[in-house]
Amino acid sequence: MISERFRGYLPVIVDVETAGFNHNTDALLEVAAVMIDMDSDGLLYSRDSVQVNVAPFEGANLEAAALEFTGIDPFAPERMAVSEREALDKVFKPIRRAVKASGCKRAILVGHNAAFDIGFVNAAVHRTQHKRNPFHPFSTFDTATLAGLAFGQTVLAKACQAAAIAFDNREAHSALYDAEKTAELFCYIVNRWRELGGWQAEEDFPFGI
Repeated sequence: MISERFRGYLPVIVDVETAGFNHNTDALLEVAAVMIDMDSDGLLYSRDSVQVNVAPFEGANLEAAALEFTGIDPFAPERMAVSEREALDKVFKPIRRAVKASGCKRAILVGHNAAFDIGFVNAAVHRTQHKRNPFHPFSTFDTATLAGLAFGQTVLAKACQAAAIAFDNREAHSALYDAEKTAELFCYIVNRWRELGGWQAEEDFPFGI
């Protein structure tokens, strides 16, 4: 059971697209999340995903360089962007359902340079006074660190290349695409570690550990 793999925490891959690097002042523009599950062989795989476009909060800073980099027009009507509160509701609800269904006690955010993603999520939670955040408030799993260990690569595209995971740079900087690729990378590294004997279920250790 996945509830036994990470001390009762359910890994959920998150990626955000933003209008800058400062989570306190810069707008959150996209949030995507990919839930993880475990098969009968103890191997992880990506399951459900959710993505939402976010309208800049009142007074948010919009850095021109960041918008040029991501290619996002925050006010384009076709984005059908919603408020931060609505966005958090849309993302958090399926995560809470996944946590309950898996028998886990809480979600833990997995991100590529995870401090960036959790910083923006927590800032939005604080601004909206959201009371049902499923994530641990500060603990994360960082695939940049894991990929550095496994492949000597910390850039997502290069780490995916090293893991033989297809990566299209034209699709990058979409929150959902990056979250899906980060999920593939996370599952690959964790599963490979198990295959090498680095983690086994408790029943595989007759005398305990």
